[in-house]
Amino acid sequence: MKTALTIAGSDSSGGAGIQADLKTFSALGVFGMSVITAITAQNTCGVTNIRELDEEIIADQIAAVYEDIPVGAVKVGMLSSAAITRVVADALVKHGALNIVVDPVMVAKSGSRLLKPEAVDALVGSLFPIADVVTPNLHEAAEIVGFPVDDRVAMERAAIAIKAMGPKYVVVKGGHLPGAACDLFYDGVEFAVLANERIETKHTHGTGCTFSSAIAAGMAKGLPVFEAVTAAKRYITIAITHGFPLGKGVGPTHHFYELYSRAGVASEGE
Repeated sequence: MKTALTIAGSDSSGGAGIQADLKTFSALGVFGMSVITAITAQNTCGVTNIRELDEEIIADQIAAVYEDIPVGAVKVGMLSSAAITRVVADALVKHGALNIVVDPVMVAKSGSRLLKPEAVDALVGSLFPIADVVTPNLHEAAEIVGFPVDDRVAMERAAIAIKAMGPKYVVVKGGHLPGAACDLFYDGVEFAVLANERIETKHTHGTGCTFSSAIAAGMAKGLPVFEAVTAAKRYITIAITHGFPLGKGVGPTHHFYELYSRAGVASEGE
């Protein structure tokens, strides 16, 4: 069986973070493994507390996986601090990690800061150069490049600027723009627009985590990068379409909708 590793924070409500990543890996037929970088007290309404794990246990978790099990792809999510970011980057280099997808998680949908401002330079300087794919949303892209990213032209400028920071491919997610939900794929030469009609729902908790882990799953299965991204776009679109009102706030996407449908299992609210 193909494998993938998520290095990210834990979401106690199960909709985002390593919980979303592991559900995505499972839904896409990949055996998932995890390295926890931070623990969040979180639900559909917001993040109420964060505890970072110490750098030693983070490095040891990564080593424990790589010293025993082949890792087909890596998804990197919430890193919280500059120190954690550098430890993760160093460990991935040390262990010869392949197929690295970096989701530069900075702020939760509720507005809670998940990456300290001083850690952005560490993210760009240590992880971007070893990443195969980087997947910022518009707000993250703007913070990384230092100018507003609020239309298609700015998305292209941001993709070019981020590509120059080291990753092989960039996907700028345009879901926060009005109109169709268009993401921009850039390989250093050409742009490709991945578009679909906007889905009118508020239940989008964990979409960024899910999309990036779906890309990693596709790469773990040997798909070329663009095919992995387009397959992930299809998967997240279905997951968002069938998101459901669990909790009092922004509900989760439905990671297992297709599997449940084939098994004849109805989701509450479907």
